[in-house]
Amino acid sequence: MTTAPPPRLVDAHHHLWDLEQRPQAWLDDPALTSIRRTYTLDDLRSTATRAVAGRLLHSTVVVQCVPEVAETEDLLALAAREPLIEAVVGWADLTSPAIGDELDRLLAGPGGGHLRSLRHLVQGEADPGWLQRADVERGLAAVEARGLGYDVLVRSHQLDQAIRLAERFPGLPQVLDHAGKPDLTGGEPGDWEARLRRLAAHPQVVCKVSGLITEADHDAWTTADIRPAWDVLVSAFGADRLMFGSDWPVANLAGGWNRWAATVDELIAGCSAGETSAILADTATAFYRLPRSEETQESR
Repeated sequence: MTTAPPPRLVDAHHHLWDLEQRPQAWLDDPALTSIRRTYTLDDLRSTATRAVAGRLLHSTVVVQCVPEVAETEDLLALAAREPLIEAVVGWADLTSPAIGDELDRLLAGPGGGHLRSLRHLVQGEADPGWLQRADVERGLAAVEARGLGYDVLVRSHQLDQAIRLAERFPGLPQVLDHAGKPDLTGGEPGDWEARLRRLAAHPQVVCKVSGLITEADHDAWTTADIRPAWDVLVSAFGADRLMFGSDWPVANLAGGWNRWAATVDELIAGCSAGETSAILADTATAFYRLPRSEETQESR
């Protein structure tokens, strides 16, 4: 008699960095002093111990931090060695005329089969139409042609770019990182909800429930501060288009992996079994083309 594999918990968004190997200039911000150190996969394993809906961490998607192809190569090589990492969101220069060749090289290189999506830190671009630049769109077309997805990292006031991206690339799988970074500090919510609902109207777009605690008051937030945004996300996307992500170790600024996991455990309390499975594993598995439970067991 075959024993059914335990239900999966997929962390669809975390980072790793080794400051001795690759400096992270963004960590020079004084507000980030507490996370200005090296974080390894072993650190994640020892940290991510809280179950969500009875599920313990099963696999992850590691996401780029800096706009360097060398970092993507390092993450792919790590994924090839470490079964916990099942997919990589990397970086390549979308504006380069050679973007297609670069993607082909990464896909054919060590761990290249783990490359599932590309990301650029659009949140740091001053151009309000960066994602609609001709050279960027040429790069995105190369991403789509290779069957990869695109992680959209924008702040709430930049969501119009994400909407135009969805309109212009209906065949490109897209995932909105950190729910578009709504302001959860108690101020006016602005147009985040209206823009988010317009984006959610595009069926090729899904959304990560991640990074929300760092958009709230780092020291004083409670689940009640997160719930209004959660309710909007469930209403706009539906549970079957949401995926859990920790944004660790950035999440350490506001409580860490286990506290966020406990919060998600509270937030999904009213969800059905199917909705819970979608949020905690199935949406990420489909978007990032992760191995299914039975495939994973056979390969380990």
